[in-house]
Amino acid sequence: MAKVLAVLSSGYKDEENNYQTGWWGEELFAPMELLEKSGHLVDLASPLGGKPDIDQISISEEYDPQGTYKELYESGKADETQKLSDVNPADYDVVLVIGGHGAMYDLAKNEDLHRIINTIYDNEGIVAAECHGPAPLIWTTRPDGKSIIAGKKATGYPDEIEPEGLLDILPFSLEQEMTEIANYDKGDLNQKAHAVWADNQIVTSRDPFSSELMGEELVKALEKRK
Repeated sequence: MAKVLAVLSSGYKDEENNYQTGWWGEELFAPMELLEKSGHLVDLASPLGGKPDIDQISISEEYDPQGTYKELYESGKADETQKLSDVNPADYDVVLVIGGHGAMYDLAKNEDLHRIINTIYDNEGIVAAECHGPAPLIWTTRPDGKSIIAGKKATGYPDEIEPEGLLDILPFSLEQEMTEIANYDKGDLNQKAHAVWADNQIVTSRDPFSSELMGEELVKALEKRK
């Protein structure tokens, strides 16, 4: 059994632009379900601890037509998170950074999260990030001062499918920042899901529709490590 730390944004409100965001339902619950079915333990953490704010759009009828993730959310499955500052990364085999635009605000430059990512990586664990979740990898620096994904193949949410006008208020473009330091690979946008391994320890996925694929990739990787 592996121990997985899923990291969620605590949420973000931009009152000036009437914009509110957080973590994305499917990106937590789809991989969590697969990992737990395979016997692995998933703990949750966020910058503030407690109940983090979900992006309500992620559990709307448009993105969750069967109500699967809404039901899991309302069951309280993600109501309790530990504070990132309290996490002992030595306890975990995997860190999984959940996307949603919230990750760009309170996870991207979070030094506690960078510490967790580096420690798990140094302990030969797996670093995984979904959709906007790769944002913290950009600013996670190694002892040589370079990003953990510098020059490596990685993916994340592309500019061309960002909601109209949102790039104007986001703190940065994920695609542009990743392109500057990594070998950014958005894959074929006509294919439903896309995930890539940078090396045998770092895996990133492109969008919410790649959430199940991320779960499958992690289950396979952990099986190989037994």
